Amino acid sequence: PREPGEEAAFARRIDPAREPGLSPEQRLLMAQVERAQRQRALQRRLRGRNWLLALGIGAVAFGIYGYTFYSVSQERFLDELEQEAEAARARA
Repeated sequence: PREPGEEAAFARRIDPAREPGLSPEQRLLMAQVERAQRQRALQRRLRGRNWLLALGIGAVAFGIYGYTFYSVSQERFLDELEQEAEAARARA
C-alpha cells in the first residue's frame, strides 16, 4: 500500500540524461519516441484547427452564395420597366 500523495513508479518522470542505468541507445530511443509523440499531438491540434477553418470558409461561401440568390430574386426593376413600356405602347 502506498501513502497518500506518494507517486506511483509508473508515473514518475525521469530525465534520460541524468538516469544512470540507461545506455546511449536507450536515451536516443527515448528522445525519438518523445519527438514522435510531440509530432502526433501537433498534428491532432492542427487537424482540429483545419476543420474549424474549413467550416468557417464554407459558411462564408454559402452565405455569399445565398445572399446573391436572394438579392437577384429581389431585382424586379426590369419587370417594372417592361410593364411601363407596355403601358406606354398601349397608350400610343
